[in-house]
Amino acid sequence: MQILSQSPHDRSFLRDPYRFYRKARAAGPFFHWAELGLVCTMSHAATSAILRDRRFGREIPPTRREPMPEHLAAFAAVEEHSMLELEPPRHTRLRNLVLRAFTTRRIGTLQPEIAALPHRLIDDLPEGPFDLLPAFSQRLPITLIARVIGIPDALAPEVLRWSSAMVAMYQAGRSREIEERAAAAAAVFAEFLRLYIDARRSRPADDLLTHLIAAEADGQQLSTDEIVSTCILILNAGHEAAVHAIGNAVTTLLRHRTPPEALSAANVGATVEELLRFDPPLHLFRRMAYAPVEIMGHSFAEGDEVALLLAAANRDPGPWHKPDRFLWNRPEKPHLAFGAGVHFCLGAPLARLELTTALPILFSRLPALRLAKPPRWSDSWHFRGLEGLIVER
Repeated sequence: MQILSQSPHDRSFLRDPYRFYRKARAAGPFFHWAELGLVCTMSHAATSAILRDRRFGREIPPTRREPMPEHLAAFAAVEEHSMLELEPPRHTRLRNLVLRAFTTRRIGTLQPEIAALPHRLIDDLPEGPFDLLPAFSQRLPITLIARVIGIPDALAPEVLRWSSAMVAMYQAGRSREIEERAAAAAAVFAEFLRLYIDARRSRPADDLLTHLIAAEADGQQLSTDEIVSTCILILNAGHEAAVHAIGNAVTTLLRHRTPPEALSAANVGATVEELLRFDPPLHLFRRMAYAPVEIMGHSFAEGDEVALLLAAANRDPGPWHKPDRFLWNRPEKPHLAFGAGVHFCLGAPLARLELTTALPILFSRLPALRLAKPPRWSDSWHFRGLEGLIVER
C-alpha cells in the first residue's frame, strides 16, 4: 500500500482537494494518508461497500475505548447518546423513534416556510458587494432547523455559536483550546435544551421537541438524554452541512455560469443532485472493522480504522463519465454525499428541500449575481466549506 503525504491545512489543498484525490486514486483502491495516520479509500465501490457492511461501524467497542479526558466530560455526555456514534441495536431503536417524529411528510409541510425565508433574507441584502455566507447561507438553515426543533428565531445566533464550537471537534489536528470550547458549548447547549424539553412536556407544540417526547415504538420512548443528543445532532449536522452545501452550490453555479434553465422546476432536482455529487460538504467518514475482513484486496484486522473519502468517491470515473466536470444535466445516479447504509443522513430530505427551494429563489431574485472576489475556503477540510463568499448583484 502506498503512503501519501498531504497536509489537510495547506491552503492550496483547501482550495482544491480534488487535485490530491486524483493523484491518490492512482495508488489503487486504498492508500495510507500519512498526516491522518489512516488507511483511506476514494473508490466508490469500496466506500459504498464499507458503508453497508455490518462488519464495520462507528461505535468503538467497550474493550477498545480509551478513558475520556476530564475536560471533555460534557462533550462525551452528549456523544454517548448520539445516533452518529452508535450501532445496532441501540442505533436502530433511536433512529426508529426519531423517524416517527422527523418524518418526510412533516418536512414536506415546511416548504412554504422554506420558500418565504429566502425572500426575506434577500430583501435585507445590501446594494454593494457583500458576503453571502452570513447574510444568506448561514441564516437560512440555522433559522429553519431551529424552528423545526422549536427554538425561537431570536435564539438562533446563540445556537449557531454553540453548534460551531462543537462541530470544530471533528476537524483534523484539533487543539486543547478547541476541545475546551466544544465541551463548554456542549454543557450550555444541553442545559438549554433540557429547559425547553421540560417546558414542552407541560406545554406541547407542533415542533420536533414535542414529537420526540411523544414518539413511541414497542412501548419504548426516548429518554431526556437521548432527546438532548438527538436535537444537538440534528442542529449541528443540519446546520453545518446545509451552510456549506448552499455556499458550495452557489460557488459552483457562479463559476460555471450555469444557465437559468438548470434551476427551473423541471431541472432543479437533478441539478441539486449534481451539485451534491460535485462538491459536497462532508469529505471524510470513519469506520472501524469489528472483525477481520477483506475489501477489494485489502485485509482489515479487527479494530482497524478506515477513512471513507466521500467527496473523492463521488468523483470516481467508474460510475461517472468525466467526473471532474460539473454537468447540471448529467443523468442522475446515486451519490454518496449523504452516506449510505444504516447511517444514511437523517436530514437528507430537509437538505434537498432547502436547496431545491432556496437556490431558484436566490438566482431568480438576483439574476446578475456574480463573484466579486475569489471564494475563501475555511480550514476545515473534513466539512468542506467557505469562510467568505463575496458577491455582488
